[in-house]
Amino acid sequence: MNQPTTFANDLFAAKLDEHSLDIKRTATQTLQVNLGRLCNQTCNHCHQGAGPARKEVMEKVTMLEILTLLDKTPRITTVDLTGGAPEMNPHFRFFVGALKERNLSIINRCNLTVLFEKGQETTAQFFADMGLRIVASMPCYSQKNVDQQRGDGVYASSIKGLKLLNSLGYGDKLTLDLVYNPGGAFLPGDQAGLEADYKKRLFEDHTVTFSSLLTITNMPIRRFSGFLKSDHHFDEYLDLLNTNFNPTAALGIMCRDMVSVDYRGRVYDCDFNQAMDFGNKEKDLKDLTNFEMAGDAIAFGEHCFGCTAGSGSSCGGALAGEK
Repeated sequence: MNQPTTFANDLFAAKLDEHSLDIKRTATQTLQVNLGRLCNQTCNHCHQGAGPARKEVMEKVTMLEILTLLDKTPRITTVDLTGGAPEMNPHFRFFVGALKERNLSIINRCNLTVLFEKGQETTAQFFADMGLRIVASMPCYSQKNVDQQRGDGVYASSIKGLKLLNSLGYGDKLTLDLVYNPGGAFLPGDQAGLEADYKKRLFEDHTVTFSSLLTITNMPIRRFSGFLKSDHHFDEYLDLLNTNFNPTAALGIMCRDMVSVDYRGRVYDCDFNQAMDFGNKEKDLKDLTNFEMAGDAIAFGEHCFGCTAGSGSSCGGALAGEK
């Protein structure tokens, strides 16, 4: 397979060697499943390049293959659903129901505005009925920053979505986490400090509550890469990530105990590698007998500096204290 030449493996590997870090897979605990690149939004920072015009969605037969392998991998306790907007996959509710039958913890990454799309009128109630943990995109607590990053009107619709979820018990008995992404070519601030600011502002301004805030670094790939290049900040941003490498964060990177599956059924080390079609060595579901990959090597590229810079970054937020 041809790998993107911009992201050579040797740069990140050299940094690991510099810090005497030998990072390999441990037992798989989380399966992340990308249900497709179809989305009702077109965000500047989206590493999948998702949007309304994308046609790629996971078929039901692929979901059935995943379920078969999950049955053979009892160590997996959590399935993390992402996209695009995962709710727009026509088989979303079937898949969630099948996962629920297996007593798995289910995370759904929701952009909030999808809850008001045609055909999604009962989706929030479905979340609550299934007891899903919702991880919702909310890149700032101010309207100007959110609309600038995600489109006009997104902030108001997102607040409406948060209020709807609150009315169903989210942010109280049910888990509702928000995600902060920087609005430009800089690292996230301190996660705990940002969470306190978010909770204060969202409650005072909108009487909105949530469980926790997750800070996630923008990856220099796909749409955000194009944004950086158009602004002539691509090399500068890569240097920022490299010089802020945090070895403590590197020890906690999510690809150690997570497997990522894309809408076609191809298997990757993480959602970012998946977005780039990077390092999968043509592996897909039919090549596996289960999702156990302890001891396997991880395909690293220069974009991996995004997960290890500053406080670190994963789909679960910051990984360590600041460098």
